[in-house]
Amino acid sequence: MALQITDEDFMELIAGDKPVVVDFWAEWCGPCRMIGPVIEELAGEYKDKAIIGKINIDENNDVAEEYGIRSIPTILFFKNGELMDKHIGVASKSLLEEKLKAIL
Repeated sequence: MALQITDEDFMELIAGDKPVVVDFWAEWCGPCRMIGPVIEELAGEYKDKAIIGKINIDENNDVAEEYGIRSIPTILFFKNGELMDKHIGVASKSLLEEKLKAIL
């Protein structure tokens, strides 16, 4: 299951030694609901290699503002606290998996 990330724990999570994938989403967002199951699948498949989580921008908007998130879903890929890649909009599992594998 994807980790529920908040503004409070975000910086600590991305600074760790595992790559981190963050899905910025909201309840009212149709495309976010479409990509949600893909994020959950990746979270299960890569649970030992990466942290894969979701941050609800309606409840936690500080991080979204900091990273200039204007459209959702937006998925950010971090390694050692550094933003390595991003994807805006709905994406296939294979595309997201390819981006994740590139930072493992």
